[in-house]
Amino acid sequence: MKYNPNEIEAKWQKYWADNKTFAAKNDSDKPKHYVLDMFPYPSGAGLHVGHPLGYIASDVYSRYKRHQGFNVLHPMGYDSFGLPAEQYAIQTGQRPEDTTSVNIDGGVDKEGKVIAGYRKQLDKIGFSFDWDREVRTSNPDYYKHTQWIFIQLFNSWYNKNTDKAEDISTLTSIFSAEGNANVNAVCDDNIDVFSANEWNAFAKEQQEKILLQYRLTYLAETEVNWCPGLGTVLANDEIVNGVSERGGYPVIRKKMTQWSMRISAYAERLLQGLNDIDWSESIKESQRNWIGKSVGAMVDFNVLPSTNNQQPTTISVFTTRPDTIFGVTFMTLAPEHELVAQITTPEQKAAVEAYIEKTAKRSERERMADVKTISGVFTGAFAEHPFTKEPIPVWIGDYVLAGYGTGAVMAVPCGDERDYAFANFFKGQNGMQEIKNIFANVDISKEAFGSKDNVEIANSDFLNGLNYKEATKKIIEELEKIGQGKGKINYRLRDAVFSRQRYWGEPFPVYYVNGLPQMIDAQHLPIILPEVEKYLPTEDGLPPLGNATIWAWDSKKLMVVGCELIDNVTVFPLELNTMPGWAGSSWYWMRYMDAHNENEFASAEALKYWESVDLYIGGSEHATGHLLYSRFWNKFLKDKGFAPTEEPFKKLINQGMILGMSAFVYRVHGVIMSDPNEGFSVLSPEMPTLFISKSKYDKIKKGDEDESEKTRAIYLKQINDAFPNIHINLGSIEVSEIHVDVSMVNSSDELDIEKFKDWREYYANAKFITEDNGKYIVGREVEKMSKSKYNVVTPDDICNEYGADTLRLYEMFLGPLEQAKPWNTAGISGVFGFLKKLCRLYFDDNGLIVTNDEPTKDNLKSLHKTIKKVAEDIENFSFNTSVSQFMICVNELSAQNCHSRAILEPLAIVISPYAPHIAEELWSLLGNTDSIATVPFPALEEKHLVESDKEYPVSFNGKMRFTINLPLDLTKEQIEEIVMKDERTIKQLDGKTPNKVIIVPGKIINLVG
Repeated sequence: MKYNPNEIEAKWQKYWADNKTFAAKNDSDKPKHYVLDMFPYPSGAGLHVGHPLGYIASDVYSRYKRHQGFNVLHPMGYDSFGLPAEQYAIQTGQRPEDTTSVNIDGGVDKEGKVIAGYRKQLDKIGFSFDWDREVRTSNPDYYKHTQWIFIQLFNSWYNKNTDKAEDISTLTSIFSAEGNANVNAVCDDNIDVFSANEWNAFAKEQQEKILLQYRLTYLAETEVNWCPGLGTVLANDEIVNGVSERGGYPVIRKKMTQWSMRISAYAERLLQGLNDIDWSESIKESQRNWIGKSVGAMVDFNVLPSTNNQQPTTISVFTTRPDTIFGVTFMTLAPEHELVAQITTPEQKAAVEAYIEKTAKRSERERMADVKTISGVFTGAFAEHPFTKEPIPVWIGDYVLAGYGTGAVMAVPCGDERDYAFANFFKGQNGMQEIKNIFANVDISKEAFGSKDNVEIANSDFLNGLNYKEATKKIIEELEKIGQGKGKINYRLRDAVFSRQRYWGEPFPVYYVNGLPQMIDAQHLPIILPEVEKYLPTEDGLPPLGNATIWAWDSKKLMVVGCELIDNVTVFPLELNTMPGWAGSSWYWMRYMDAHNENEFASAEALKYWESVDLYIGGSEHATGHLLYSRFWNKFLKDKGFAPTEEPFKKLINQGMILGMSAFVYRVHGVIMSDPNEGFSVLSPEMPTLFISKSKYDKIKKGDEDESEKTRAIYLKQINDAFPNIHINLGSIEVSEIHVDVSMVNSSDELDIEKFKDWREYYANAKFITEDNGKYIVGREVEKMSKSKYNVVTPDDICNEYGADTLRLYEMFLGPLEQAKPWNTAGISGVFGFLKKLCRLYFDDNGLIVTNDEPTKDNLKSLHKTIKKVAEDIENFSFNTSVSQFMICVNELSAQNCHSRAILEPLAIVISPYAPHIAEELWSLLGNTDSIATVPFPALEEKHLVESDKEYPVSFNGKMRFTINLPLDLTKEQIEEIVMKDERTIKQLDGKTPNKVIIVPGKIINLVG
């Protein structure tokens, strides 16, 4: 027999599928354990070896928990709505649902592109997923429930008194009985107060407008990241360096009417909940910073009347340092602040508008990160200090964000570094006052004093002599007395924009009557995405759904009908935006609990049984996006009586990234001369693309001046010999690094030149300055594994050549799960060799060689060391050291010539979470008819690890001469007697008697003198 991984793995993958080996039950008597992976977006590029890392880890853990007797739910699905599919549809004209289906199931798309398919790739690695529970967020039978959850949010408000979401009917009952004066809700700012009589007298439309100010999902004009190139709004995490992550298009800030989610209602619960979950401190800290709790005060500054501002206007400011109010020397508004247009004077209008236009091109993230650039414009307006009544100039500056606090700051340069830099930069301009120092015994001539410790307030009227806490309490009291402020807790967390101007997303279950949103009754869900001819926005700027011809709601027939029937009497327009990608991923773990329930997103019984995810594994890049939104939706569903727990994920592990080893070729850009006597000319079209090998490039780049010139001269001759009609001035040589597909490079870093020429049409005639041996050597660098860097290694290739078990073991062996680690295909062969060595314990060329011999003491010690180590490692997620232990164990058993069933049968179980296919095969060869997958994990017997004897070093005058194996229970006297009678001792002493015999039982024997 030989180890044939392809044959073995296909056999057992079919067995698992046919027998539904990993199907979880919702009514098991076993204890439950729910292991979840962050499900993938199914792109056409498929999986590379970096993707399965977390999946393999979760699979090892899932299989281990089954061995421990748990009913394990380990599901998989696809986050299949997304911008990449829509962009591909725009480029190729293919339907996103078609390309998404091919990306998952495999096949050939309409462009003729062969797609491996995520499902086939995942199956090939041998994951123990319960595929009967698969979900795809883009399937109508899934997103009907996402639409239902949206309706629940729309029909809810957040009651601060009960600290939970409640049905909107409880709010209207309060309005009808007593008005809104005493309602303690999370809602819009500046809501007008009304009585019960006024509420009951309001027209229905007016009531609906008021309720929108309280609903947990609502329509509002919001500052958004608008990407004209993609025709859609982007979330902050979809923007990198001011451009879209997808495509690199410019992004600007603009106001649009959008659906928003009132996640801010849950800010404190999201913050406190972090104390109850087993997540890494770095992820928790990211969420704490994103939520950004601040304790301080709201302060109102009255804007002084000017020629264009006669109406009373107030600028409200949230500050964490109200104690410094007497140090205010100017105010700064965000460029997008709604008051800017109102208070700007005619003289400053042009400068302000130009600044706003410039700022709109920078994302919020970019503005927050840029602490070096100082920019701003004076509005021409002044505000009045609440206490001194002094005029304070009002500026705009992009370091202030409209979405944080009130979008305005009271600038205290003596106590804040950014205010300090701003005041000094614009010193003496447009009413910018001198910096006031309100701290006693503090020098602010060179920098601001931002500490709250050891503060004594000065030059501050009634606050003089007080410390930070005393002054804060006092100033809040005084602000409340004059009606210009109050104490307040603020959060950085903003309500989440929930609209996207895209086609490929969940349709909103919303139609509009007189411009007001109405929910479609849940019994008519799902509202399915309509067909459209093109996926771009319409010519008049509407979202892609504006291209749909059948996209209106008939309120009588209760169905979607043609747009030509819209009469705004019985047939109304449907919402044209779609939900963002995070809608479907904010509750998917619950759907896995009851994936085929047509009536509910999951039954109460299933939710009660599985409760929440016990282990969640995924990337840290989702720290403040997916994870925060998921916790928000889970808490909301808990409030509404659906989710059984407050938090969705008990334990979270972020797997590190597998890095790729990129390869580079070096392209030469020289100056071409048609004739040396005629001087330089432009690059000749006859000149082939030229590449220089790495070491020769390094000599030019790194060599000393003389060596570099010599090298240049040699290369110049080589080039001119090759191209006699073209002359190059290598004195002006420039070289650019170009990524090359790693499949064209061998383990010696040698480029396959012919393959490279065939790779791109424009490289067909390329010329190469090679090494002296005629080989072209590429450069190497460890980078993120990415298709764009051509450094991707596919798991399919590894599985085909070495088998999935080798891939699984190797990925776990690379290093600690949570650390980034470089991929090196060269290491695969060592793991493959280990598996072949493992097999040789069980069978040889003639078949099974396992015996029923009694195991030796050493056999048992090797086995139980491994049982102990592997169990501890899996519980601690230290998978890499388990693989090391497997190798040690197999080496030891091989040296012991062990073929005992009593050892090899439990060994197959111990290794099965990591290498399940070969474990199943060995288990079967041993005569077992059931799957190894649910066999109990071998029990550790500590007695086999207890040492009964000791290999003592025997030394003479401190020098070790030989060793002797003795039982550990011997006394000093017994040890001395045995050693003195040993022939080797007698020979060493040569008739002499030692002056002293030093014996430490279990450690040393030393004869002195």
